[in-house]
Amino acid sequence: MQISFLQKCLDMLQEREVQDKILLFMRPFINCILDEIYPYIYLSILLVFVCFFLIVAIFYILIKK
Repeated sequence: MQISFLQKCLDMLQEREVQDKILLFMRPFINCILDEIYPYIYLSILLVFVCFFLIVAIFYILIKK
């Protein structure tokens, strides 16, 4: 009985209409989370570029010597 219940739940989650409703329900939460972490994403990208340019500068200094 437990396996059939679990299988029915999994089958129901595979339906496109159910997936759309779950996505519609979760969209405000996802947007709220993304709004909170956007500054950190931008900061991370900035730090990656800074590290890249520092590594390129170090490589240039090593090649120059």
